[in-house]
Amino acid sequence: MPQYPALQSSSLDAALLEARERYTAKRSNSAALYRGAVNVLPGGNTRTVLAYAPFPTAMACGKGCRLWDIDGNAYLDLCGEYTAGLFGHSDSRIHAALYEAMARGLSLAAVGEAEQRLAKILCNRFPSIEMIRFTNSGTEANLIALSAAQVVTGRKRVIAFRGGYHGSLLYYPAIGSNLIAAPFPVTVCDYNDIDGTVAAIRSAAGEFAAVILEPMLGSGGCIAAEPAFLAAVAETTRAAGAILIFDEVMTSRMSGGGLQERLGILPDMTTLGKYVGGGMSFGAFGGRQDIMEIFVSKVPHAGTFNNNSMSMAAGIAAMGEVFTAAAAANLFVLGEGLRQQLNAISAKADAPLQFCGLGSLATAHFRRGRIDRPYSATPREEALKELFFFDMLDAGVYIARRGMTALSLPTSERDLVQFTAALGDFLGARAALLR
Repeated sequence: MPQYPALQSSSLDAALLEARERYTAKRSNSAALYRGAVNVLPGGNTRTVLAYAPFPTAMACGKGCRLWDIDGNAYLDLCGEYTAGLFGHSDSRIHAALYEAMARGLSLAAVGEAEQRLAKILCNRFPSIEMIRFTNSGTEANLIALSAAQVVTGRKRVIAFRGGYHGSLLYYPAIGSNLIAAPFPVTVCDYNDIDGTVAAIRSAAGEFAAVILEPMLGSGGCIAAEPAFLAAVAETTRAAGAILIFDEVMTSRMSGGGLQERLGILPDMTTLGKYVGGGMSFGAFGGRQDIMEIFVSKVPHAGTFNNNSMSMAAGIAAMGEVFTAAAAANLFVLGEGLRQQLNAISAKADAPLQFCGLGSLATAHFRRGRIDRPYSATPREEALKELFFFDMLDAGVYIARRGMTALSLPTSERDLVQFTAALGDFLGARAALLR
């Protein structure tokens, strides 16, 4: 159990200072790596989500659901590569598929059997996908899906939601705006607001091409869409002659056929990414045949690595052999049980803390009351989230800095005892700060 130097301190600022000092003292190699990185990488990184003060922990290796950093500290990996690490770090079936693909050659500049096999697997799994095409990321998949909707409808405007993240160029923060957003004309609505969204869709009828949304917000706080909200959006979107796009880059893990299958609400197009390529760079967009057939001759869609050997091989093994419908169901149950435990522990401590999410994804929120849409966190909430992050690292539990957890298939209930115990220690040690 971590020993906190100032358990009696009621100052959140002092507690954070102590936590950062303790963090720094255990990571001299990560600190040195960061000092060198800032000379060649803006901010010392090439991926903003991994940047945090005083410097990020650098990982050396992983096995199963465990990680080791370059200073020798060990962790239970509950960050799960922000949902892309569904298979953990050492699945033998995926590794074997990659080795076999490498032996046959990396870039063959041709179509092949593998892309057709993976396409069939995904079309068979996701009920809304009749035809599919591959990309290199979920960001790219969403950009092309929206562009395809514009071509099909002959319209330009897009309706999205505050807190929605569909890639670095398609991010709509809860407060403010994204300075590098793709130049789609966008109407932004409030998540789970049925009346407001329906009114916005109806007022823009004849003008907008698509509605794009996550059936559960991912980086927006693991806030699930209410089924009635999704049903109303689907009905109103189709009545307006527009295309409904579900971004299931994160939520596709919620069942064998994604959250759309679990809810029984189908979009016109679906985008995928993250884990579907078995840990390789991957994205995909698919949907109704009449929409997808614009890529037969009307609309070009190129990309050197769209059908690259490694992603195709890993994807076939991952989605055809490893992540079966049964595996998806078991992981969903494991995550639901964990979130219930975390919320029960928080409630028993009477702490202003709750974990929102579905299945194997959850995010910590340091506030009471119902959370059904993104919000602007107070400075105190942000400080508590940072303290929680550092205290979890000190307890050997690696989560996302924003408080998000994503379980991987190698994770067991026994592994998760480390996390629930760490939460209990945190709530006890930091009780004065949480009151």
